[in-house]
Amino acid sequence: MSTSADEHAGPDVRRPLSPLERWYWIADQISPLNVIARVRLHGRFPPELARRSLDGLQARHPLLRVAITDDAGRAAAFVPSTTTIALRQVTATTADAETRWQQEINDRELVDRLVWRTGPLLRAVVVSRDDEVHDLVLTVAHCIADGTTALSLLQQWIRLADGYRSGSSAPGPARSLPAPEDLFPRHHRGTSGALAVVRAQLRDQIARLRWRPRRIAASAAVPFDRRRTGFIHRSLSGAQVDALADACRREGTTVHGALAAAMATAVAEAAGTGAGGHVIVGSPVDFRRDLDPPVSPDEVGAYVATVPSFVPHRPGAPLWPTARAVSGDLARRRRRGEHLAMITLLRWAAPLSLATSTPFLRRVERQGPGRLCLSNIGRHTFPDELGPWRLSGAQFIAGISVSGYFVATVNTTHDHLFWNFTYVDGIVPRTRAERLADACVTTLLSAVAADSRRGRTTVV
Repeated sequence: MSTSADEHAGPDVRRPLSPLERWYWIADQISPLNVIARVRLHGRFPPELARRSLDGLQARHPLLRVAITDDAGRAAAFVPSTTTIALRQVTATTADAETRWQQEINDRELVDRLVWRTGPLLRAVVVSRDDEVHDLVLTVAHCIADGTTALSLLQQWIRLADGYRSGSSAPGPARSLPAPEDLFPRHHRGTSGALAVVRAQLRDQIARLRWRPRRIAASAAVPFDRRRTGFIHRSLSGAQVDALADACRREGTTVHGALAAAMATAVAEAAGTGAGGHVIVGSPVDFRRDLDPPVSPDEVGAYVATVPSFVPHRPGAPLWPTARAVSGDLARRRRRGEHLAMITLLRWAAPLSLATSTPFLRRVERQGPGRLCLSNIGRHTFPDELGPWRLSGAQFIAGISVSGYFVATVNTTHDHLFWNFTYVDGIVPRTRAERLADACVTTLLSAVAADSRRGRTTVV
């Protein structure tokens, strides 16, 4: 590869933020809204190689070379930034070698916002135990990234490092894309797009009136601008993932449906009412493949829309009917294009500025789908080996900012299912969040074990 990353830079981005990007940017100004990806790298990864390949990554993607301006009252816009991506080097001690990356995420990466006025909207950390074990962490502003983007950038960073190390040719610059909304297919624009919004909102309003669903309750009120995201890490082993997948196949549901059902059950049972009902769980839906033209997972941007599911809960009932209800509901919503309708709604409903955002914030808290949320990107392909390095534990974590109370992010990678929970401290105190996280995992695994026993009995 060339020694100059600038030789591979594509065109700069100069355009207004779209309604979706603007909403994420406004939310971040109130309380940090970051997306984080982490992987463990086994082998030598010298700081100079980390720095050079990070520069190459920035040069390749136009949205990694932007700042945001709203000078003189003009609409917020992306403008070119010449600032390099910040890179911190952290040394773990013997005592905290296994968990220091979690501490860095909990104490700094979820808490400190990126400097949008100067850019770039990305920073990196390398947590090193010694010369042979490193945790690589990328933190990206949600206005330019989702979980898929963050994990892809992490993998590209390592691939570029391998290319520089081996002297192979560099990949060309990534294309400069318009805003996500500008790639919507024709039938989700104009009058037809507006009608889709009205239909989706009407269906959900009828469901709310019919079922009067519960939402996860706040333990205490916390002002929007004082909300801080905390982080709890959980995972399932390879054997547990296989058992979960087998149970889902037998029960005719998806893994996402099972995870959402477990979360709804844990929250409902923790509320202690003893009554049945419905619980609202939000599910971010990836819409890259729905765009015209489609967008690759390797391209930078935020391409998810959160839709609600009204999840039925019956105390003592098996988990699987609930899981099937979630899976079926999400499939229907996707076929109807409700995920795209949610983005279209932002054109009319989202605030134009931080100063005018309070009514929308209150509406999101009262009616939005993100208070209890499960962001699951499914099986994510991240290599076990790349060049001279062995890789493990690739996963992502999402900040909450003002859009929710208790959120889970999930990806299945390296034969593990990583189930990371974030919460707004105070609204959901740490001890309560840990109890909920453990209850989610226990509820799911108990249902899988019971199904496995039934399956063996049936075979016999």
